[in-house]
Amino acid sequence: MTDVKTNQGMNRRTFLRSTAAAGAGLMFSPLAKGQTAVAAKPDQINVALLGAGAQGQVLLDACLNMGENSGLCFKAVCDIWESWNLKRVSGQLSRQKELGHVGTPYTNYQEMLDKEKDLDALIVATPDFWHAEHAIAGMKAGLHVYCEKEMSNTLENARKMVETAKATGKLLQIGHQRRSNPRYIFCYEKLIQEAKILGRITTINGQWNRSRAACEDLAWAKNAELDEATLNTYGFESMKQFRNWRWYKGLGGGPIVDLGSHQIDIYSWFLNAQPRSVMASGGVDYWTDHQWYDNVIALYEYQTQEGVVRASYQTLTTNSSNGYFETFMGDQGTLMTSEEGSRNAVYREGYVPEELWNPWENKRYIKKENGIAQAEPSKSVLDVRSSPKPPKYNLLVDMDQPFHQPHLQNFFDSIRGKAKLNCPGEIGYETAAAVLKVNEAVDAARRLDFKPEDFLV
Repeated sequence: MTDVKTNQGMNRRTFLRSTAAAGAGLMFSPLAKGQTAVAAKPDQINVALLGAGAQGQVLLDACLNMGENSGLCFKAVCDIWESWNLKRVSGQLSRQKELGHVGTPYTNYQEMLDKEKDLDALIVATPDFWHAEHAIAGMKAGLHVYCEKEMSNTLENARKMVETAKATGKLLQIGHQRRSNPRYIFCYEKLIQEAKILGRITTINGQWNRSRAACEDLAWAKNAELDEATLNTYGFESMKQFRNWRWYKGLGGGPIVDLGSHQIDIYSWFLNAQPRSVMASGGVDYWTDHQWYDNVIALYEYQTQEGVVRASYQTLTTNSSNGYFETFMGDQGTLMTSEEGSRNAVYREGYVPEELWNPWENKRYIKKENGIAQAEPSKSVLDVRSSPKPPKYNLLVDMDQPFHQPHLQNFFDSIRGKAKLNCPGEIGYETAAAVLKVNEAVDAARRLDFKPEDFLV
C-alpha cells in the first residue's frame, strides 16, 4: 500500500521530512516507505511513547495539554511493566480515540518500531542507561527523537546518540526543558545579553533540595510485580532497583545527575562557556542502602571573556529548605531564576543609580516591586560589615504551561520546519560532560580539570 498523497503532491511523511530538514538546516537521509492514515494531514505528527513511568506520564500529559488542534497523534506506547505503567497509559490514550490517539500497547520496543510503520517521532522516557539504545533504534527506524535527560549515564553512549543523529539526519532533542521556558529565554536574551543588567557576572549559586519524605524509596503493588527473569533481562536485580534505578550505579547517576543537570545546564547557557574545572564533596551519608551519593556540593570554575566565574551547586535529599533555584550574581545586580514562578526577580546593587535601570522598566523587562525601587530603611543599625538590602524588581514574563510543554512544542515545531531545536544532542552532550564529572570528582576527592575537547562530539 502506498502513502496517501496530499494535494501538494507529497505525502505526509515526505512533508515532515522536508520541513524538518529546512528547520534544522540538515540534509536528511531517505526514510523507509510507510503507511499513512487516509485522513492524515501533512502536519500531523504520529508519536510513540517509550517508557510510561512517572516521567513518561509527565511528558504525555504536557503533549495532551497542547489541545485537540496540536496535530499530535499518539499511536503506540511501550513499557515493560505491562500490568501497571503500560495498562495505565494505553488505557488513557484509548479513551481519547476521538482525538486520533490509539495507544497500541507494546512491551518490546523493537516490535513496536517494526510494526508501527507510520510513526514520525519517538519520545524516550526510560531509565538513563537505556536512553542510548532506545534513541538510536528510533533514529535508525526513521524517527525524530525526544529523549529525556540525562542524555545517557555514560559519555560514550551520549556520543553514539549524537553520531547517529548526524548519520541519519534525524532530530534529537534532549529534555533540558528550561532551554525552551519563556522565562529563562527572556532572562538570557533580554537581561543578560541585551541589557547586561547584572554587569560582570562573578558568582553563581544553585541548589535543588528535597525533603526526606520526597526521597523515600518508591514502592509497588505486590500483585503487579515483574518476574525475576523479566527484571534481569532489562538490567535490574529486583523490583526495588527497578523502581529506584536513579540511586544505582550503572543505571542512573544519583541526585546530582537527576536534578543538578537541569541547573548546571543553565550555568553554561547563561555564561556562554563550559567549565574549566570542578571539585566536589558528597557521600552516602543518609540513605545507606543506596549506591549513589545522597548529598553533593560541587564547585565549578568558568573562564569567560570578562573573567573567572565560580559556580556552586548543591543537592540535598534530607531537607527541602528553599527548594530549587539558580542565582546569578554580578557586580551591578543579581538575577534569581527558577521554574517556580515566585522565585524570579532581579536585585539592583545599591551603588548603581536607579536611573540606569529605568530604560529596562520602560521597555517592560522589569518592574519595581510595589512600584518602589528603593528598599525600605532598616530599623536596625548597620555597621561596616553589613550592606543594605538591594532593591527588588520583578520579571514581566509569565510561564503558564506545564514545565515540559514549551520544550516538546519546540521539538514538534522543529519537525514541521517552523523552528530549530533548543537543545539538540550536541548541547545535551556538553551538559552530560559537565555533570557526570561531578561524581568522578567526589570519588577523586580533588579538583578535576576539563579540556575543550571534552565537550566536542
